[in-house]
Amino acid sequence: MAIDEDRQAALRLAEQTRELGRAYGLEPLRLQLRRISRGRLGQPKGWPNPPQLSTPWQDTISPTRYGWRQRAANLHGEAVFGVDYRVCRRCKLAWVEEPHTDPEYQRCGLAKAGLAALRTDFPRMAWHTIGGRLTDARPFWNSVSACVLGGYEQRDLCPHVERY
Repeated sequence: MAIDEDRQAALRLAEQTRELGRAYGLEPLRLQLRRISRGRLGQPKGWPNPPQLSTPWQDTISPTRYGWRQRAANLHGEAVFGVDYRVCRRCKLAWVEEPHTDPEYQRCGLAKAGLAALRTDFPRMAWHTIGGRLTDARPFWNSVSACVLGGYEQRDLCPHVERY
């Protein structure tokens, strides 16, 4: 069975996690606004999406979660994988939420590569999720959590990470 060109490109993309661009945006402004208003203002909704970078992998502010970042993979100018993450260096804890791979590119190793790259960028962290797992997502989590400190088990945010 031949693999089409787009899937071959996605397989190559999974090997390019070191080709990473970073963008920082309005996060300090949002932080101040949210602190002053006790979470009422500065919601991510309505804020501009992070800039599109020319690198295959991108690390930007999360467009949906305040204080979080997003690691994403882009193929032909379109996001084909993304995961939100948050790190507390003080507690050596990290969380990932809602990893998503475009259905056309699932099973190309993008999620596994993206999560592995985060663990490399933040060594000696215990990795977790906040939410529960959907039943059909359990095989994915079992696959990516092997030999991972924290095992992506569910854990609340630490006290150093603001909820809003």
